[in-house]
Amino acid sequence: MRILYGVQSTGNGHITRARAMAKALADQGLEVDYLFSGRDPDQFFDMEVFGAYRLCRGFSLDIRAGSVRILGTLRQIAPRRFLREIRELDLEPYDLVLTDFEPVTAWAARVRGRPCVGLGHQYAFHYPVPRPPGAYHQRLLMRWMAPAEVALGLHWHHFDAPLLPPIAPVGEPAADRDPQLIVVYLPFEKPEAIRALLAPFTDHEFAIYHPQAATAGNGLAQLRWHRPNRDGFQAELARCGGVICGAGFELASEALQLGVKLLVKPVQGQSEQLANAMALAQLGFAATMDTLDGARVRAWLEHGRAVRVRYPNVAAAIARWIAEGHDPDIQPLSAALWRATRFPTAATPDATEHDHIVQEP
Repeated sequence: MRILYGVQSTGNGHITRARAMAKALADQGLEVDYLFSGRDPDQFFDMEVFGAYRLCRGFSLDIRAGSVRILGTLRQIAPRRFLREIRELDLEPYDLVLTDFEPVTAWAARVRGRPCVGLGHQYAFHYPVPRPPGAYHQRLLMRWMAPAEVALGLHWHHFDAPLLPPIAPVGEPAADRDPQLIVVYLPFEKPEAIRALLAPFTDHEFAIYHPQAATAGNGLAQLRWHRPNRDGFQAELARCGGVICGAGFELASEALQLGVKLLVKPVQGQSEQLANAMALAQLGFAATMDTLDGARVRAWLEHGRAVRVRYPNVAAAIARWIAEGHDPDIQPLSAALWRATRFPTAATPDATEHDHIVQEP
């Protein structure tokens, strides 16, 4: 079976998930070509696992200073270019299109009537999961940006729907975990705003990963600035005492898998991140803040508690499901993966160390 795998690349979460899927698909002996869209070519890093991948422009959100800019987003959606990319994408060599919310591959499959599987957190919003009211234009965008014949929606809980757990690395936290080390990933916030937020907390060390790290300056001993990179980030994530980040899906999933305490700040105006913050709060999995709030950071540093959720190897299960014919009835796949998921006995920030196996949805 030969697969064209499209990945929406506005943030790093989709690419992180694709890395896990690349290994799982290769282990099944599947031949996969990769296409990425939504990011400038010079913004990709650590892409060796994807071989000779292709790039399209596609479209993405315009996010500045932690908020979605509607007019800027609309300007980025160039219909003629987008339609040309769909028209010029050759699907003849492929048996299946797999799209991680990537619009060019998804729409190319739709207009040509080719099999297409959607994989990603955004597809969870086809079901009644926690979300804020309103934002109907963004709901339409979520539904139609990358339509798929079969949709595998990922979430932190099944919410009594045929969802799948997150694709998060299966492993243990580092033995030398440092409770004073805090990893910070707020790529859509201005460096000066992050510096002002963290300056008062001199008794912690903050490893800040930011696209503008090279020009962020420093002057504060407790702040270390780094350009985003996979290996260094993962090493610090495994040994840190906490993570301050946006309310994207993938990094929060990794923190939960490792049992790292979590404070999230959603991008304002981005309905998916607002819904994620709501879900994390309802589940008791993380603390949240609407703005870069020093009082919230202080309370979290002093009193925040970690929750560990042990998710199974979801990537391997999906790859087997694809190799076996990708049955459109995804309920058996969903039920099996949630049976293998271990939640804390109390899904709150004060959860104990004892676990139970969640019941079949």
